[in-house]
Amino acid sequence: MTDSRAETEEVADEYVTLRLSVPEMDCPSCAGKVENALTDIDGVQTMDLRPTSGIATVTYTADRASEQEIVTAVESAGYKVAERSDGTDTGGTGVAEPAAVWTSSRAIKTWIGAVFLVVGLALTFVLTGLNTTLVQTSIGALTLANATLLVATVAAGVPVVRSGYYSARNRSLDIDLLMGTAIVAATGIGLYIEAATLAVLFSIAELLERYAMDQTRDELRELMELSPEEATVLREVEDGEPQEVTVPAEEVRVGERVVVRPGEKIPIDGIVVEGTSSVDQSPITGESVPVDKSGGDEVFAGTLNEAGYLEIETTSEAGETTLARIIDLVGDAQAKQTEKEQFVDRFASYYTPVVVVLALLTAFLPPLLIDGTATVGLAGVEHTFGDDSLTWFVRGLTLLVIACPCAFVISTPVSVASGVTSAARNGVLIKGGNHLEAMGEVDAVAFDKTGTLTAGELTVTDVLALGDVKEDDVLSSAAALEGRSEHPIAEAVLERASAAGIDPRGVTAFESITGKGVRGDVDGRTYYAGKPGLFEELGFDLDQSTRGPGRTDGGVSTVSEDVLPDDEEWIATGAASLPDRIDALQAEGKTVILVGTEKRLLGAIAIADEIRPEARLAVDALARLGVGPLVMLTGDNEGTAQAVATDLGIDEYRAGLLPEEKVDAVEELQAEYGSVAMVGDGINDAPALATADVGIAMGAAGTDTAIETADIALMGDNVAKLPYLYALAHRANSVIRQNIWSSLGVKALLAVGVPFGYVSVAVAVIVGDMGMSLGVTGNAMRLSRVTPDRFLDE
Repeated sequence: MTDSRAETEEVADEYVTLRLSVPEMDCPSCAGKVENALTDIDGVQTMDLRPTSGIATVTYTADRASEQEIVTAVESAGYKVAERSDGTDTGGTGVAEPAAVWTSSRAIKTWIGAVFLVVGLALTFVLTGLNTTLVQTSIGALTLANATLLVATVAAGVPVVRSGYYSARNRSLDIDLLMGTAIVAATGIGLYIEAATLAVLFSIAELLERYAMDQTRDELRELMELSPEEATVLREVEDGEPQEVTVPAEEVRVGERVVVRPGEKIPIDGIVVEGTSSVDQSPITGESVPVDKSGGDEVFAGTLNEAGYLEIETTSEAGETTLARIIDLVGDAQAKQTEKEQFVDRFASYYTPVVVVLALLTAFLPPLLIDGTATVGLAGVEHTFGDDSLTWFVRGLTLLVIACPCAFVISTPVSVASGVTSAARNGVLIKGGNHLEAMGEVDAVAFDKTGTLTAGELTVTDVLALGDVKEDDVLSSAAALEGRSEHPIAEAVLERASAAGIDPRGVTAFESITGKGVRGDVDGRTYYAGKPGLFEELGFDLDQSTRGPGRTDGGVSTVSEDVLPDDEEWIATGAASLPDRIDALQAEGKTVILVGTEKRLLGAIAIADEIRPEARLAVDALARLGVGPLVMLTGDNEGTAQAVATDLGIDEYRAGLLPEEKVDAVEELQAEYGSVAMVGDGINDAPALATADVGIAMGAAGTDTAIETADIALMGDNVAKLPYLYALAHRANSVIRQNIWSSLGVKALLAVGVPFGYVSVAVAVIVGDMGMSLGVTGNAMRLSRVTPDRFLDE
């Protein structure tokens, strides 16, 4: 019994995630209806509804709800579920499949309704001689024209009314409920032309909006289709010889060998173990030039092998590749509301009820104030109207059409979807619409130096030995310490030592002194290697202007109460000129590290980092775009920082900063200038990236930490994408503002014109609903035409 009870409790706590493809869920009000329907199901824990991609992800407890209940609830809201899959399934869809918009059953009914509408209008206004009376009703004669219009209303309007019924049942005051109510009301009092016009034009508007949304979703589908569905894997068969086997990409395991021939796409992230080729990495990093790949190089799923044969050892599964993470994060980005989107939602929650009330007042209040004798039956109830009652009723219906802020509500989501997806296709991963919005409003940009503005490939350029110390001794001691360090400087020192044939010595008690250097015991003595400031803390006086008498130990001066015999001994050691040499090297943009013990300086090593050519392009382009000031934050010395900043034309620089001091610097920039974007490597600069209003990580492809810590990731190691990112974000903000205020302005203008009879039902549908929805969607899709190259060629 105990085991049985435990099993029952385990099942009770089991959560199931279900992912549903709902193509017709293409607007926020649609998602609202689905949300209301799912909320009524006991056992639903979380739901993630994304109208821009047509995907609903629902998590529920297995013992209190079922998959079929979830599907039924979604369909009870009026939206058909096209596909369903396990939410954790790597093969699950991330965007709804393309819809056959123009050949769907809804479209066919709309075309039938349109034909009957045209015939009915012809009989009413042109072929009047054929418009015979068929039957008398309580609301007037039913003519052939009216009957034809009634058929048009039923054919095109029934889907609208049905959707309105679902909206009412799910307590959603949306366009379907308003339009459905208007169609039923107009038909009920004999306004056949208005009813048919509403039904047909609104159905056409719905089809056009669905087509426009499907076009928007195409960009995300293109991302998903980059990775091939199958992979050729080398697997052993019975005789032990590995053979090529074609399997679905999601079945490839980590560590297997995948064969990729010329012209084929790489199916899984991995490391090249055999062969050489050039690979088009533009889908991931946005690089326009193919990159040469050989043994030991990393490759990404979705990239194209152009020339040679490659064998790749996989390092991830299909659902965990860089491309898969990009797709997931692009999808997540659309779920994060911008401040403008939050404003739109708040405004819409007041706008619609207010206009609905105005519509009711417009329809019923004026007739009550006007004397008349016209009597019209509606649903079996007699009402007395004035002579203009039908006119005012039509105006009320027109306001009811205007009441739904459809174009207004979708204006921001479609812009965010277009901007984020377009950026991903160009090698820039934006992790939320809020970050896209923030990037377009930055007042200053801060750069890390090493690895961002410079190549990060350090090289030893000078080795200075003091006194009777040899250069090899300086390199040997430095290499022993740096062999335990992970800093880029360490790699440069070790490479120079290896080239000089120096075997590294063993080190114990190693310690990294954050932001300053390293120390460790070599051959029983403690050695230090680091910035000049580290040795000043140890007691060395490296300031030539204040250097005075001191004690010599092994021929090199240290600060001490003892007195140096004479200045000649200082000069003879070479230490006297060391500050000048350090200053000269730093003025050339080189980083200087000193090597020695607590009592003796052995020498100095100068290391240079080449400025990236694309950094100059980026700085120039940002200046042309009016971004500023541009500030460089670096842990390097003042001389090096000044040399790099001057060379690049950067406005300000701050040198000698520890990681925590970069955070302080970012906060100071925010206080001085406003919104700040910080560009760094996403690892060492993580605190500063998190502090900035927008954190941008460089070279994030294949780097989980960079992708996770930054708000925006430049997938390629190319800072030249920064002007494109700013321009895209700035343009997106402009497009969003245009969409919001144009849709609001048109709605307001139409609403003002309705009571005066200047706006008909047809105009309200064509301009206020269909026209504006298509307008904001088309305007948003312009963002896909913003490309990186245009900002570097100007």
